[in-house]
Amino acid sequence: MNAGVRLGAAGASGVTPPLAVAGRTREAAWRTVRLSLHQFHYDLRAFLRNSQSRFFTLALPVMFLVILAGVFGHHTTRIPGGEASTSVVYVPGIMTLGIVAASFINLVIAVTAQRESGVLKRRRATPVPAAAVIAGRALTSVCVALAIVAVLLGVGWVAYGVHVPGHTLLALAVTVVVGALSFCCLGFALTTVIHDQESAQPVTQAIMLPLYFISGVFVATSSFPRWLGDVAGVFPVRHLVSALLSAYNPYTVGAGFDGKDLLIIVAWGLGGLLVAVRRFQWMSLAH
Repeated sequence: MNAGVRLGAAGASGVTPPLAVAGRTREAAWRTVRLSLHQFHYDLRAFLRNSQSRFFTLALPVMFLVILAGVFGHHTTRIPGGEASTSVVYVPGIMTLGIVAASFINLVIAVTAQRESGVLKRRRATPVPAAAVIAGRALTSVCVALAIVAVLLGVGWVAYGVHVPGHTLLALAVTVVVGALSFCCLGFALTTVIHDQESAQPVTQAIMLPLYFISGVFVATSSFPRWLGDVAGVFPVRHLVSALLSAYNPYTVGAGFDGKDLLIIVAWGLGGLLVAVRRFQWMSLAH
């Protein structure tokens, strides 16, 4: 009774009671979550309706896997712990391509187009929090990345006999999510330097294609000179390939988490997040 009187007195004196503040904070958080899910539903539908995005994000990685594994899959290559079929390397390598396509390339192209066309400006003018718009876009990228990884996992298992050991399946899922979120942050950071939507795809491809080749996506890194491997080791693509390969590696002992590679991927993601927070624009950069 006395506690209730004290709380009432505090309210009458103009000081908001702590319980009321906590309640408002929880309500605001749940509202942001609901709006993020609503935005995710909208962004996912927009992605599924875009035939070009569907092809480059979902179909192209499958085509690359079929071609590369079909031509070179009967060879063997050296991996940590011993030797294995080249297909064991190609499946996680092409998974990396799919994750980057979903969470980096497609995001950069879509966000740049929406910003330059005024869509982001109109969304920012609504009561929807900025965090909900960004989270919805990121959640879409993560879900698309998980979908393409599931498809490639099935193709690799059925067509080439390449499967993930049961004890490393959790590591694979965590690596995909961490990689997708980190590349989302890098994607938002890159949009801050692209001034028109026509440049978005050429810029992203110019950045990623060389990294694909030197990071082991298309060619096994065991055949690379050491200096080229050192260059690739600076960038997150190589570490994502390595972390996914740890989950696929039949010689892996334990849960399959590659802590060093995951930390480097997260560090790149945090760097991208810092740049995006400081420089991201909701209005067109063309003028």
